[in-house]
Amino acid sequence: MTPSVSSLKNLDLSLLAQRLGKLCRKLQIEVTTAESCTGGGIACAITSAAGSSAYFTTGFVTYADAAKTRLVGVSDATLQTHGAVSEAVVKAMVAGACQDSGAQLGVAVSGVAGPDGGSAEKPVGTVWLAWGDVNHQEAECFHFPGDRQAVREQAVREALAGLVARLDAKVDGQGEK
Repeated sequence: MTPSVSSLKNLDLSLLAQRLGKLCRKLQIEVTTAESCTGGGIACAITSAAGSSAYFTTGFVTYADAAKTRLVGVSDATLQTHGAVSEAVVKAMVAGACQDSGAQLGVAVSGVAGPDGGSAEKPVGTVWLAWGDVNHQEAECFHFPGDRQAVREQAVREALAGLVARLDAKVDGQGEK
């Protein structure tokens, strides 16, 4: 039975990273990241697991809007219409990261980690995450409590838990064939 994302979030980051690696190797899947507010934290967590070069070869830190456009292909129009912290942008980020890297699964994150930068519409702690590939992406908005470090740590944990849950579902799907 596939564990829920909420139960995965209770695991230590290193255990999540190890589980991700085991699933990637089993499914022969490469993963990628496109990160803004986490500044490479997701890639750091993934590569903390020994042997991660077998399933993680490329990660993008696209902190500035210009980097989102240049490195992962987010259009200026999408950024201007929706803002960097939005569903449309993280979906475009994950699709672009998968396109460029050749990975079969990716995660993207953009948010307001604080302490500044929040607004009434997008207060500090607002974080969008997307998981998917070139053709299909799913996104979710979170409102994480705490200071800058806490928001970033929660975003990294949620990103890894989402990757693991999606790969667990693929393993379960293969078992039903």
